Amino acid sequence: MLSDTHAPRFWKRCPPAVAQHLRSAELILHGGDVCVAPVLEELEQYAPVVAVCGNNDGPDVVAWGAPETVEGEIGGLPFAMVHDSGQKAGRMARMRRRFPGARLVVFGHSHIPWDEEEDGVRVFNPGSPTDKRRQPQGTLGLLDVEDGVLLDARIVPVT
Repeated sequence: MLSDTHAPRFWKRCPPAVAQHLRSAELILHGGDVCVAPVLEELEQYAPVVAVCGNNDGPDVVAWGAPETVEGEIGGLPFAMVHDSGQKAGRMARMRRRFPGARLVVFGHSHIPWDEEEDGVRVFNPGSPTDKRRQPQGTLGLLDVEDGVLLDARIVPVT
C-alpha cells in the first residue's frame, strides 16, 4: 500500500526498497497524489492496482481510472479508500460515518503514517515512500488479509 509518491518530483521510478515489497504483492493500493499515470502503469507490472485521485493528481490519473473514493473488498474484507481524511481530530468517527460498511479505511494526503483501530475498524495511512516531509523515514504499508479478516497491517520504513 502506497500513497503520496509525487512523481516525477520525488518518484523517478520505483525505488528498490519499495520494489522489494511489491514483488510479493497480490494487490497494490495507492492512496492518491500519484501525480502522473505512468506511476500506476509501472506499479501494474507488479500486481493489480487500485488507486484514488489526490489533490495533486492530473487528468491522466483520472483517465487511468482513479476515482475520488473507492469502496470494495480485499479478500472478503470490506474496505474504502480516499485521499484526504481531513484533520487528525475526529478522524476515526468521520471515516466510520463516511464509510459505514468498511472494516478498513485507507487514506493518504498527510504523508504521516497512521494506524488506528477501534471496534473492529482500522484506519490506515501508509505515509509516503518518497516524500517523507517531516517524517524520519519514507514508508509504505503492508496488509495481510485472509478470508475477510485483516490479520496484520503494518507500516514499513523504506528509506
